[in-house]
Amino acid sequence: MARPKQKYYTVWKGHKIGVFESWNACQLQIKNFQGAQYKSFETKAMAQKAFEGLYNDYIGKHKNAKIVVSSEKLKMIGHPNLDSIAVDAASSGNPGIMEYRGVDTKTKKTLFHRGPFQKGTNNVGEFLALVHGLAYLKKIKSQRLLYTDSKTAMSWVLKKKCNTRLKGTLENQQLFELIERAEQWLKSNTFSTKIVKWETKFWGEIPADFGRK
Repeated sequence: MARPKQKYYTVWKGHKIGVFESWNACQLQIKNFQGAQYKSFETKAMAQKAFEGLYNDYIGKHKNAKIVVSSEKLKMIGHPNLDSIAVDAASSGNPGIMEYRGVDTKTKKTLFHRGPFQKGTNNVGEFLALVHGLAYLKKIKSQRLLYTDSKTAMSWVLKKKCNTRLKGTLENQQLFELIERAEQWLKSNTFSTKIVKWETKFWGEIPADFGRK
């Protein structure tokens, strides 16, 4: 059996910053660090080059990020509405270290960011990101669209229930408190925000993507 290809990890914000040659080494730098910024790369040279730049320059940039379609097909699908915000989550493991954020779709400016959280899942993060986005838009009285690439999170918001199979532990107690708050917000608030599925296959990765695929 072929050995998995080694990856290299750039940490822009963490307990220590730099380029690390294993996920375990990277994990030590981001664990319990609020607002950690990191990303994996295929080669050490790529990781070192990224470290010399800015974190936001490397988010959402993947090879084969989108497929080429005919002009007729693209016309039918349409283009994303840039007068919107986009949300996404990332989880290193299932469960694992999870975080989520919301960004301005056009500029990719971070509007909110939470995590990393211990023992979380990507679906939970997507759900929390959506509810946070709804609350954020309602607070600033904005009618902008809200994009997500998660059908699961959309269905959970519709049901006003986070239907995760994740088990609560001492490590993820904070996460479950957030889930409870999110569910309560959905049950006690009304909103007119339109939640729209981000068409990743045609538009590329959602702007809020953490770039760790």
